[in-house]
Amino acid sequence: MLQAPQRTGLSGPTLIRLLTRLTDVDVPESRQSLSDHLSQWLGWTDAIALSAALNTSPPVIAPGARMFSSAEERECERVRTTLADAIASDTAATAARRPVPGQAPAKKLAALAEAEADYANFRQRYLSLQHTMETSVGNLRSRLRGMVAARNGEWTRLAVVDAIMDRALLPRERALLGAIPKLLQAHFDRLRLAEAAAPAEAQAGTEGAETPAEAPAAPGAWLDTFRKDMRSVLLAELDVRLQPVEGLLAALRTR
Repeated sequence: MLQAPQRTGLSGPTLIRLLTRLTDVDVPESRQSLSDHLSQWLGWTDAIALSAALNTSPPVIAPGARMFSSAEERECERVRTTLADAIASDTAATAARRPVPGQAPAKKLAALAEAEADYANFRQRYLSLQHTMETSVGNLRSRLRGMVAARNGEWTRLAVVDAIMDRALLPRERALLGAIPKLLQAHFDRLRLAEAAAPAEAQAGTEGAETPAEAPAAPGAWLDTFRKDMRSVLLAELDVRLQPVEGLLAALRTR
């Protein structure tokens, strides 16, 4: 049975815990506070802009902006559902296109198996889904930020701070999340090698055994395992990307 390497318990977002479980990277929990991390991530121009936003009177937004309503709540849920469905359908579609052994020519099965065993295809799909998430979530965040700013006063200050943090942290976010496909490649290679070694291990285990061994996993099962794991990581990443949106929603729900 294919299993991911075990890691010590780690608190934090589901995305971090999933990557720790699936990869060979053993990441110790950081002892730094959030403020310490931000001090390293913000450039001096961002720090000045953030200080000005926090210590000066917020700008007055002209009336007429669209106000928050249940329609925006539904739009946020639609965006989340659409992205989650795109993630699920992407991995499911590749599995559905694979011919069933015995119902397709051997050459076609071999060619398809070779193509699926190329991690570059999975990497490209992951990057494409990341781009879709960034664009959709970014547009939604900007829309909600405008509604927060329209309330004026401290609400406008909150919107300005969110805009500064969005601009300042976006490069860091892209760099960190962009490393995920490379981390998943190690998991992909480990599953593939484990299946390749399984027949020899099964044969060695049956020699001299009095009871029949367990039936080996179906060919290609490791790819199904990887698709499921990649889907879980993508959904966890989606949750991380939506956190700023959830914060703006919480502010807009406050009357």
